[in-house]
Amino acid sequence: MATIVVDVMLKPEILDPQGQAVGAALPRLGFTFAKSVRQGKRFEIEIDGEVTPAQLAEVSKAAETLLANPVIETFTVRVEN
Repeated sequence: MATIVVDVMLKPEILDPQGQAVGAALPRLGFTFAKSVRQGKRFEIEIDGEVTPAQLAEVSKAAETLLANPVIETFTVRVEN
C-alpha cells in the first residue's frame, strides 16, 4: 500500500484570513517564532501496490477538478513513504 499526498495552498496573492488569525493568536499564546502563517489543506490518498505515473496523473487531474480551486489555489502531488 502507498500514500499519495495532495497539498493545497492559497496562491500568494490571495488573502488568507484564517492564516492571519492563527498568526495573530500565536504571540498572544506566547509563541514568537512565526513571521507569518498561511493555512492550507492536505489530502492523503491510499492506493494498493506501488504508485504508477498514470495514477499520479489521475490524482493530479482530481486535484485540479475537485480538491483545489485553480483560480485561487495551487497544489502539489507527491508520494509519501
